[in-house]
Amino acid sequence: MYQPAITGTGVFTPEHVITNEELVASFNAYAEKWNAAHADAIATGEVEAKEMSSTGFILKASGIEQRYVLEKEGILDPDRMYPHFRQRSDEEPGLMTQIAMDACEKALTRAGVRAIEIDLVICAASNMERAYPAIGVEIQKALGAGGFAFDMNVACSSATFGIQAAADMIRAGSVRKALVVNPEITSGHLEWRDRDCHFIFGDVCTATVLERAEEAKGEHWIVHSTRCATEFSNNIRNNNGFLRRNRPDGMKDRRDMQFMQNGRKVFKEVVPMVSDHIAHHLEDAGWQAGDLRRMWLHQANKAMNDFIGRKVLGRVPEPEEQPNILQEYANTSSAGSIIAFAKHSNDMRKGDKGLICSFGAGYSVGSVLIERA
Repeated sequence: MYQPAITGTGVFTPEHVITNEELVASFNAYAEKWNAAHADAIATGEVEAKEMSSTGFILKASGIEQRYVLEKEGILDPDRMYPHFRQRSDEEPGLMTQIAMDACEKALTRAGVRAIEIDLVICAASNMERAYPAIGVEIQKALGAGGFAFDMNVACSSATFGIQAAADMIRAGSVRKALVVNPEITSGHLEWRDRDCHFIFGDVCTATVLERAEEAKGEHWIVHSTRCATEFSNNIRNNNGFLRRNRPDGMKDRRDMQFMQNGRKVFKEVVPMVSDHIAHHLEDAGWQAGDLRRMWLHQANKAMNDFIGRKVLGRVPEPEEQPNILQEYANTSSAGSIIAFAKHSNDMRKGDKGLICSFGAGYSVGSVLIERA
């Protein structure tokens, strides 16, 4: 058995930013036009008028102040409200592969590993650009990596599930060096016309290099233990899929073909699930909550993270103990906890312990216990 370690991370951040102010102006323009077009039905009570959004509402509901996106004009167009992405030929790299290359190259450079040394690539994300061939295999080819690759989808927990899969294979000796990459183009699945969720997501890509600790070339993180859990729920759902055209109303502009969630139920059910998951993981590993210098939690909602932090530590976490990147990046699905780890781990010293944890649709939760080496 070999000891797995995280030796490098990389983050690709899109150049375009949408502030809450821009988003609210666009949404309210759309809502006003919709209300005007349906004025008669609204007057008779057949349909409800769309409520206006506000920056105060967004900040209170989520803690988000802005988000990065690959394309913003289409999103902010009240007559469109989703991104413009050009059609690519089959001979061109896909959009997910394009953004993955940036994050992967940064992670490889930090680890001091050449792409050809990688013998496992896992593309772990909440959506895939196509059904097949696997995006992971395309990324493998574009990088010039060896070995094998595959796709993994566990929604917002995809990164930690991917890390567990890679760490287990390194432990068993079936691979030596792995790359877990999380290209999250969440702007494509968000319903920007829904006030309750139009502010939630942003685009990004993260990458994590794992290898045998004995082969690490510099400072690294020992992966002591990983744990994953799932419990089926419909409270976060997207019904889009390859059978869509085969169903009677499958090609209509249906609301359930984009991201949907029952936010109140998600909060009520996921927070205790995650808190208990972390507590039991720590206990089984022989760790105490007080051993954790830092927790890098899934970046979906500030109130959720605050509650989980208090539950795990038994007190209000200090800001440096539980860093948030949510205010800048918004929810980036599986990539959120990896962004937080990449941006808020360099100051930690040898022997410091931490927890990477993600949670979301499924329900799913994944946790990784690590130590600075």
